[in-house]
Amino acid sequence: MTLLIVLLLILGYLLIATGHLTGVNKAAIAMFIGTVGWVVYVCWGSDFVMSQHPRDYAEFLAGDEPSSGAVKYFIYDGIFLKYVGKAANIVMFLLATMSIIEILNNNGCFDFIVEWIRTRNSKRLLWTITLATFIISANLDNLTTTTMMLVIMHQIVHSRRQRMLIGAAIVLAANCGGCFTVIGDPTGLILWGDGAVTATSFSQALALPALIAWIVPTILINRQLPDRLDTEWTAPPYRGDDTRLNRWQRIMMLFVGIGGLWFIPTFHNITKLSPFLGALCVLSVLWVVNELFNRKLLASDQMAQKRVPLSLQYGAMQQILFVMGIMLAMGVMLETGVIGNISSWIDYNIHNVWVVGLVSGLLSAVVDTFTVAITNISLYPIVEDAQISQWVDSDYMSLFTQNGLYWKVIAFATASGGCLLSVGTTSGLALMRMEHIRLGWYLRNLTPKILVGFLLGLAVLWIESII
Repeated sequence: MTLLIVLLLILGYLLIATGHLTGVNKAAIAMFIGTVGWVVYVCWGSDFVMSQHPRDYAEFLAGDEPSSGAVKYFIYDGIFLKYVGKAANIVMFLLATMSIIEILNNNGCFDFIVEWIRTRNSKRLLWTITLATFIISANLDNLTTTTMMLVIMHQIVHSRRQRMLIGAAIVLAANCGGCFTVIGDPTGLILWGDGAVTATSFSQALALPALIAWIVPTILINRQLPDRLDTEWTAPPYRGDDTRLNRWQRIMMLFVGIGGLWFIPTFHNITKLSPFLGALCVLSVLWVVNELFNRKLLASDQMAQKRVPLSLQYGAMQQILFVMGIMLAMGVMLETGVIGNISSWIDYNIHNVWVVGLVSGLLSAVVDTFTVAITNISLYPIVEDAQISQWVDSDYMSLFTQNGLYWKVIAFATASGGCLLSVGTTSGLALMRMEHIRLGWYLRNLTPKILVGFLLGLAVLWIESII
């Protein structure tokens, strides 16, 4: 049955990697392997439990005779809910951040971006729109930020080839911007929630590599653009039907939304509660402010519909279900003991986090950024500092302590490496659908440029680790 679960996961990974060819949504695949994996596990639960949790199961029985029902209750209460809780932490945080960015966007809080990039100069437009993407995605959800910026870019630039190049730069900026903060990407959020990293140490280590991985390819992309872009500037959208906020009210809402998310690391350090609770608190305050500012329109049916964040609708739900499915699938793999065997093999045969990081980055481009990242994170437990002296190779094991180098390498490599191909990230797939980009064109025109930034970013991270 362990082999069956492993084969199920491998098949799922292959379907996720080829989703752009088969047309099967990767969220559906992730949910299938996550749910079916646990069904197979619980059907042969006695064997797995006696192999992985014999002492805990004996304490659960408290002298009673083991039975099929007892082992199922033990799996549900003592094993399964633990992984559901971890997945729910990430899902609830994503739901909150997606809702925050949609409330801000619906109220025109990001209209200043269009004003800021109002130019036909290719250099100014490219750098301003990617800089805005980099900053916003470091604080909010990558996918929602990318989609918003791609829509803005699509309305401005007429030439399809120019949109493809600028769109690729936006996707790269979103993924690099999200990877250097613990709240900007699900991978960083998982590491932070598990105690593998602290917010300050994580950002200090990855800020410069993330900047390099974004800036260098963007410079190269800019060389392919003409000096003057084929653009059209329309009047700002009329928002009288759904909001009457003036400029200062929009700034206030932006301050509440973004400023509140900046406070979440402090909230977590003080209370030790899950970060998603802080995100939900920020969302609730922003929602109240939204209704107070728009109270004159609350009686209209249209306003009632506008108040519902778009992130609760179909598009973003795919990302949420995908994350939930992958985390459940990885949980059942951990419980079979296979993950431990894989990590032992890596320790014995590779024994180098830089090789693991490089391979992970390349795999992220083919499979999926989050899928590869959560797989690598699951390979190793967090080693306590007090346990380091007990290991023969203490220098190597120190890489897996809190704020250890391994976690930072994986976070950076998977985020930036996933941009090597347009199928490696959900944001890249959104760009492919919006601009009808072919994988071969992306491979020829963008992959070499992004690879240069990826390798230079890894080199900067390596230099930081030896200084």
